[in-house]
Amino acid sequence: MASTRQPNSIDSTAFAGGRTAAAPAGSMRHLLIRMRRRWQLYLLLLLPLAYIIIFNYIPMLGAQIAFRDYTASGGIWNSEWVGLANFERFFNSYQFSRLIVNTLSLGLYLLVVGFPIPIILALSLNQVRTLWFKKTVQMVTYAPHFISTVVMVGLILQMLNPRFGILAQLTAALGLAPASVMSKPDLYQSIYVWSDIWQHMGFAAIIYLAALTTIDPALHEAAVVDGASRVQRIWHIDIPGILPIATMLLILNFGNFINIGFEKVLLLQNPVNTSVSEILDTYVYKVGLASPTLDFSYATAIGLFKGVIALIMVVVANSSVKRLGQESLW
Repeated sequence: MASTRQPNSIDSTAFAGGRTAAAPAGSMRHLLIRMRRRWQLYLLLLLPLAYIIIFNYIPMLGAQIAFRDYTASGGIWNSEWVGLANFERFFNSYQFSRLIVNTLSLGLYLLVVGFPIPIILALSLNQVRTLWFKKTVQMVTYAPHFISTVVMVGLILQMLNPRFGILAQLTAALGLAPASVMSKPDLYQSIYVWSDIWQHMGFAAIIYLAALTTIDPALHEAAVVDGASRVQRIWHIDIPGILPIATMLLILNFGNFINIGFEKVLLLQNPVNTSVSEILDTYVYKVGLASPTLDFSYATAIGLFKGVIALIMVVVANSSVKRLGQESLW
């Protein structure tokens, strides 16, 4: 009589004695057997897992500084617990509304303008059939990505210098008076966003170009036979082909929506445009590190508040995409 096996179990060799025994699926022994058989894969997983634990999870213990009156002499554990006092101080601060408005407006500006441009660039390059021209455009567009933030800001300030910059020379050639662009607060966000797009659009387009290579060429051949134009093929074949990737990146960008970073914003700041350029990240840096008092608890509370908002935005974006029937992160 033929033997039968349970569908939810596997035959495995016991750790001692060479005997065989069935380990139910989902049991600890079943997991240990799988790990023993595929130990090379788990060994490869060990290093990135250790990195995440050491540099992402263990530092979370320091988040309790936001709920304490932290002093360097007392340390984290011996500092007085003050609860939500640091958060209330920030919410009641006269700078709260200005920081939130500046951060959200700059992040929204960067997201709305900066997200579709790499997609447009990738779709355009995908239609180029002259190989040398395509490679030249790719190199020219993604090379600025490797320029450091400090050097990039230096280039921007030199080009916009009202005395000897490129903009000043162009206005002088047209017979116009030179303008100090960096002293106009209403132009600050446009300078930041468009310079950021120029620096990163080529590198961001690489992932979309990779996604376009996975589209079956037979779809384009059939569309050409049916008389579809190039624009129609882009709209009905290329865009749906990269839509899942674009959706996931959009969700991730919503998480970074409020996490703009402080390096470039801070370096482009001056006393004239601080009213529109002061964001949460630069304020945390100034309060926590650049201030003579070094108020670590207050800075940590602001940073933790920003992280919670970013998490909420990712969850909302993911739920919205899922309701629309598109690919989501979870």
